[in-house]
Amino acid sequence: MGKRRGGETDTAEELLESTLQSVDRAEALALGLAGRAGFAEEDLHRIATAVRECVVNAVAHGNQYSRHKKVRLSLLASADRLTVVVADQGEGFDIDELPNPLAEENLLRSSGRGLFLIHAFMDEVKVRRIQDGTEVTLIKYRVSK
Repeated sequence: MGKRRGGETDTAEELLESTLQSVDRAEALALGLAGRAGFAEEDLHRIATAVRECVVNAVAHGNQYSRHKKVRLSLLASADRLTVVVADQGEGFDIDELPNPLAEENLLRSSGRGLFLIHAFMDEVKVRRIQDGTEVTLIKYRVSK
């Protein structure tokens, strides 16, 4: 893991195993940076939920718990925002083909709300295909746009 603090930024990077234990580690790193950056308690809860959902998706859906695949976590806290990048080594997905979690036929499903929650709790969410998987960028502003 690399951590750097300089000027107005605080960063951390870590290569995580494709296990659910990695979810706790990712959440702790994100909350540490966000807390030091001065995010309000309510925003810390939102950040924690979004990061947990994103890393669970990377571990379970992207890497399918493969011990040969890793999840890359990069965090940057600056004066006005927290940026979290989660990258898996999976096959990727088309975000437009995911079922709507608010559709009547999906309301009672026990899964399928991760990206919905991530979008609800973060100010910006970008999903892109990369050479070896999928990369999701989450941005939370200290004063929401």
